[in-house]
Amino acid sequence: MLAKRMALGRIASTDRTGLLDRLGRKLRLVVGLAVLGATLSGCGTGALWDKFMAKDEQTFSDEPADKLYNEGLFLMNNQRDLKAATKKFDEVDREHPYSEWARKSLLMSAYASYQAGDYDTCIGSASRYVTLHPGSSDAAYAQYLIAASNYDQIPDISRDQARTEKAMASLEEVIRKYPTSEYAGEAKKKLEGARDQLAGKEMAIGRYYMERRDYTGAINRFKTVVTRYQTTRHVEEALARLTEAYMAIGIVGEAQTAAAVLGHNFPDSRWYKDAYNLVKSGGSEPSENRGSWISKAFRKMGLG
Repeated sequence: MLAKRMALGRIASTDRTGLLDRLGRKLRLVVGLAVLGATLSGCGTGALWDKFMAKDEQTFSDEPADKLYNEGLFLMNNQRDLKAATKKFDEVDREHPYSEWARKSLLMSAYASYQAGDYDTCIGSASRYVTLHPGSSDAAYAQYLIAASNYDQIPDISRDQARTEKAMASLEEVIRKYPTSEYAGEAKKKLEGARDQLAGKEMAIGRYYMERRDYTGAINRFKTVVTRYQTTRHVEEALARLTEAYMAIGIVGEAQTAAAVLGHNFPDSRWYKDAYNLVKSGGSEPSENRGSWISKAFRKMGLG
């Protein structure tokens, strides 16, 4: 969608900003060569001079900014050569740094890198765009590319979740800075996915502790899910596991509350049936203690 929108902005003639930029650069080059020539003349440096000139021809290009930009679009959309497209967009930014095409190319470079799965390069280009053009109408999209790049690198729950925390921070940045943009909604969806991932990690550790009968350690993990990740799919199991853990160590009141809160909020949950039967097997009934941290946690979120 972004590529199509930018393609509409193509023009046939060279933009004036880019032209002035090239003329200024050529002037600086001529002056530099004149000074260098005066310094090296008569010193037997013909080979060095030829090498310098050859390097210069590779460094500077006379291609108009819009032509380079449209070549990048063609490589990306028609040739599906994302790496070559990125190089072409980077060339616009390098050769015409103060043109409007450079601004567009910087964002397209980030987009092409994202599509290619080169997330670090995407983050670098998008971050530079946000820094240089914070007031641009596309700044929200650049910020979203940063967040999406972090989100797509979230590992499975068996590994360290530092990347997930980073993804959440960047997604929250999109929502905070651009709440009315079309990307805020997408960021919220991804944020919930990242939260679910962290909750899953806590649950996996909690189950590990339960298997080893480290009920205190397990309770702490399930408590994190209940207090921090109530809107994730893991909260039902967390409440059931809390019921189990509290029953195991004889804190029946908290077990009753966990089961009651589970039943009140998720009456059709299979986890509630397990929790209910467990409490009943101990000679009690699910009963909510409003002073319990479990009850308070759900009231705070407006779920209890």
